[in-house]
Amino acid sequence: MKRIAIIGGGGWGTALAIVLARSRRPHGITLWVHDADVCGPLRTRRVNEVFLPGFEVPREVEVTGDLGEALRGADNVLGVMPSAYARAMYTQMVPYLEPQMVFVSATKGLEPSSHERMTQVITQVVEQKFPPRVAALSGPSFAREVARGDPTAIVVASTDRELAASVQEEFSGPTFRLYTNDDVVGIELGGAVKNVIAIAAGVCEGLGFGHNTIAALITRGLAEMTRLACALGARPETLAGLAGMGDLVLTCTGALSRNRSVGVELGKGRKLDDILGSMRMVAEGVGTTAATMELARKMQVEMPITEQMHAVLYQGRSPRDAIRELMERRLKHE
Repeated sequence: MKRIAIIGGGGWGTALAIVLARSRRPHGITLWVHDADVCGPLRTRRVNEVFLPGFEVPREVEVTGDLGEALRGADNVLGVMPSAYARAMYTQMVPYLEPQMVFVSATKGLEPSSHERMTQVITQVVEQKFPPRVAALSGPSFAREVARGDPTAIVVASTDRELAASVQEEFSGPTFRLYTNDDVVGIELGGAVKNVIAIAAGVCEGLGFGHNTIAALITRGLAEMTRLACALGARPETLAGLAGMGDLVLTCTGALSRNRSVGVELGKGRKLDDILGSMRMVAEGVGTTAATMELARKMQVEMPITEQMHAVLYQGRSPRDAIRELMERRLKHE
């Protein structure tokens, strides 16, 4: 029986603990939780009242606030922390890591300071001790629906196809279907940049625009996501799959999307600091917008939606002016 250490006790980490306890193969699962006010009640009452209320974590899932205890004997290390804290978190893990471990990143974001993808961050940190085997997990997957048992399909990507197939076999279950892919760049960028487009979708909702606007935004958002990913070495068909179009549609239209919710509030006229201050969970798209904009400039890729969201988030442009700028751009062939 393989052991899985889930590092991160937010909504997504908790949902993964629940769904992996239902997978086809028996596992020893440990969920590491940073916040003591979450960890204690989760251990005793088996419910994450802060990040995923209403769902019981199975008794066989061990819950701990001790990083060494969580990682001891682990075969798979599943990282579910916010991207801004990933490097520091993996650095803290280094003393407890062993060469047989497989690292699976379920974080959908880019490191704000370096603009690196999460598998790049993991490799840079862990290779100081040994060369890590790394995969990325992404796709359309709201935590509450996964925990509820709704049928969900996502992707595990690794340049090591045998590793991806192994994770697929270990993690798949009756309601949780994994596909494999070797395009790690496309999978990770799709999962990160869709959050930027979701903020724009929320802005449109907050401004009172209808389905025409959202459909156009999703379609053109996918186009600019694909341009950037391909410029960085991804395959276009990856962005047409679950971790690209699939996750983009979900995040732009689903009421459970934190990034879309940020956009909705911006469209209604609230200030960004006030919105973020009222949220306990992280909206990855806010930090990822700046990182994506820097990558677009570096690669000389046109990303007009991202550019306008960057202006709204960081330069004080009004959401209505941002949408008008998009509509008044030079006319062109699709």
